[in-house]
Amino acid sequence: MGVEGPSFAETSNTCKKIIERVSDAVITDREFLKTVLTATLARGHVLLEDVPGTGKTLTALTFAQALGLEFSRIQFTPDLLPNDITGSHVFNEQTGDFEFTKGPVFANVVLADEINRAPPKTQAALLEAMDESQVTVDGTTRRLPDPFLVIATQNPVEQEGTFELPEAQRDRFIVKSSIGYPDKEGELELLERRSQRHAKMPTVDSVLDTEGAQRIQMVPERITMDSAIREYLVTLARETRTDRRVDVGISPRGIQRYFEAARAKAAIEGRDYVAPDDVKQIAEPVMQHRIVLTTDAQIDGISGADVVYDVLERVETPTPQK
Repeated sequence: MGVEGPSFAETSNTCKKIIERVSDAVITDREFLKTVLTATLARGHVLLEDVPGTGKTLTALTFAQALGLEFSRIQFTPDLLPNDITGSHVFNEQTGDFEFTKGPVFANVVLADEINRAPPKTQAALLEAMDESQVTVDGTTRRLPDPFLVIATQNPVEQEGTFELPEAQRDRFIVKSSIGYPDKEGELELLERRSQRHAKMPTVDSVLDTEGAQRIQMVPERITMDSAIREYLVTLARETRTDRRVDVGISPRGIQRYFEAARAKAAIEGRDYVAPDDVKQIAEPVMQHRIVLTTDAQIDGISGADVVYDVLERVETPTPQK
């Protein structure tokens, strides 16, 4: 390994090991795990929407363990305050001074559990942390650990007691995905695994440490994207703005995040360039949550994923240059 980070082949092998370790604990589709790992390599954040009990918490915990990173969990509730996330100054009677006590956001991997059960003001407390990897408390700015990854879970918005995430908040997540229910064989496997261990929550061995995770995040920066592939990516994103079912399409910031995710996807595959399939495979998780639908489209049951699928169908795929 050089100062730039591991080679492309080493990165791909490491990513495979991480996915294998997480798969030892979580029964889910490997493409889903690749999506989460793509966000990690791209220095982005993940939004998981699913009903309770599908393994969202376990996914976040085991990813932290496999990456060798510090993990923290924040349970979002209607009475959660911003300082409960970022931390606050507490008076020390022995010294007579106010001392800063770090909140749970000061970890490498932060699970924001059921984020849409908290009111918008508290949801917004994560914005600066997610965007700038820092928090400001009482006028003092403090850096968060590096790497820093938020994996937020939310219940479907039609459930009672939930607040829809603001558009600006959703845009901070590089990908949105869902685990879904396992098939019958998967649920039988869950029971078999549970019967073979004594602890309720499985653990996995680490593949990396903090420094290793930092180095692997350098790799996507060395990956190239041909001009035809760049134009394809931008065209896909811009097409969402002209769709009659869409009020607000992908923003310029969303296009940049799409670019970063596509390079991270190529890194997982062990290539030094982005292929059209990288752009296509990451399109739905990157774009679906950034699309604001018209009222009529929402009434008709249209989703952001439907729009992405149609855009992929009507935009011509470029011929790979390599």
